[in-house]
Amino acid sequence: MIEMEQYFTAVADGEIRSCEKMKRIADRILEDYACPGEYHFDAELASRHIEFIERFCKVPAGDVGAPLRLELFQKARLQTIFGFVDDNDLRQYNEVMIVEGRKNGKTTECAAVELDLLMNDGEGAPEIYNIATKYEQAMKGFTAANNMRVQSKEISQHLRKRASDLYCHYNMGTIKAMASNVKSLDSLDAHGVIIDELAAITNRDIYDLMKQSMGARKQPLLFCITTNGFVRHGIFDAQYEYAYKILAGEVKNKRFLPFIYELDDVNEMWDRKNWIKANPGLGTIKKESFLEEMVQKAKDDPPFKPTVIVKDFNIPQTNEAAWLRYEELNNEEKFDIRFDYAIGGFDAADSIDLNAAKVVCMRPDDPHIYVKSMYWIPESVLQQAEKMGNRQERDRVPYSLWINQGYMRTCPGQKCDKRIFLEWFKELRGEEDLYILYIGYDPWHIDDTLLREFKTEFGESSMIPIRQGVKTLSTPMKDLKAEFREKNIVYNNNPIDKWCLINTAVKTDVNGNIQPVKTEDPTQRIDGTIALICAYKVLQDYKDRYINLNEPEEGE
Repeated sequence: MIEMEQYFTAVADGEIRSCEKMKRIADRILEDYACPGEYHFDAELASRHIEFIERFCKVPAGDVGAPLRLELFQKARLQTIFGFVDDNDLRQYNEVMIVEGRKNGKTTECAAVELDLLMNDGEGAPEIYNIATKYEQAMKGFTAANNMRVQSKEISQHLRKRASDLYCHYNMGTIKAMASNVKSLDSLDAHGVIIDELAAITNRDIYDLMKQSMGARKQPLLFCITTNGFVRHGIFDAQYEYAYKILAGEVKNKRFLPFIYELDDVNEMWDRKNWIKANPGLGTIKKESFLEEMVQKAKDDPPFKPTVIVKDFNIPQTNEAAWLRYEELNNEEKFDIRFDYAIGGFDAADSIDLNAAKVVCMRPDDPHIYVKSMYWIPESVLQQAEKMGNRQERDRVPYSLWINQGYMRTCPGQKCDKRIFLEWFKELRGEEDLYILYIGYDPWHIDDTLLREFKTEFGESSMIPIRQGVKTLSTPMKDLKAEFREKNIVYNNNPIDKWCLINTAVKTDVNGNIQPVKTEDPTQRIDGTIALICAYKVLQDYKDRYINLNEPEEGE
């Protein structure tokens, strides 16, 4: 039995404790192995890459110069990547995403793979790139590959270091480190793209361009190993969600191969038997005593706990100053319920900032609060990025995608006319028969003329001022946090809602009262959170008058 079959059979059978995603991956690989179709498994081809790495590659740090011995899980992965081929012996997989805890040998494995792609893949003049947001990060993998070269007499005979790359003279191939601040990436012809720490990449531009640069190669490979991270709604989250959809059968892509090592629940971190779920090299590459120290420190030092959860166990978290933890705010439940009445809230911007509006709905005998949202941004924000040729949009989030998906709209010019809120609430009334009883708003940002228009449309008593400060917001924020913990806030998994919630920090006074604030990063918008708090505050104050107006329809 080859290592691939041995390892993934143990995962599927529960002999090796694994998360649900890895079990799905194992089932898929074993099925493809047993029932070949367009692609089949070639054990000889798979073994050729393993043999090259173990024969010629050396440990680049620590026990420098020692032969590199791959662990069972690493051999199984590499055999899967290189062993499934078509009838012309061309690889099935051209994009691989591996998510595993820190200190499981990521950088060493990346270095070995890039040397193998350079010298042992049968490609003429292969271009291999280590990429990252910053050049210093990209150089880590490059340096590890160069250290392997220096330690191996056989590799160093054919590979020499030049000023900016490693050059293989017999096939004219190169290994080079590159960062996202390189002026032009469009002329590259990549055979291999190696990414160590995808979660650290804040600009997906470099990922997409490098993926496109492989188009002329026979069997290119984008090889990515990463831990989870604290940056949300970046390229990592996009790729992770894509991998999940493939495993769930929602998306078909036979060329993309994910390996996701993580805990299924954050509370599993307190049971050492579960640690291997996120750390496949535990006990061999990663010391169990080291992880034990990290978990104990997480118990003793709460500010350190999110780092352990994210980096050792691959569960998303917000930063320590955040109002909500990721597991509290994340709710992927969706709803399609008709309501007759709602309570609104909005947060208006006086500049080019985000504008947000919400309606919240409840019905008798149902603890859930159902949220509908809309966001606006000035067209000038997108036009400026396009004019500058900047593929990375402002605030490092995909505004254009969100607009296309209907979560957001644009306003002409440099700023949004605040009548957008009035028109949206009228639109809900006209198109969905959803009548807005009360609307919470910050009086600082609304003039008397617009306020009169709101009252004309929705009633003289419809507009409820919500002044921003601890006196007004502390209690509703604490109560709303409890609602999130109970998964009572259902927002249709709106990505902008989630982004704003992640970005929201709290300022606490000496009496323990809180109010929402932005983080130190000015690109982290919280407008959606403010709009939700305004609506929730009104809901709290007027719930008795509102709750019985939305009687469930028969069958709901």
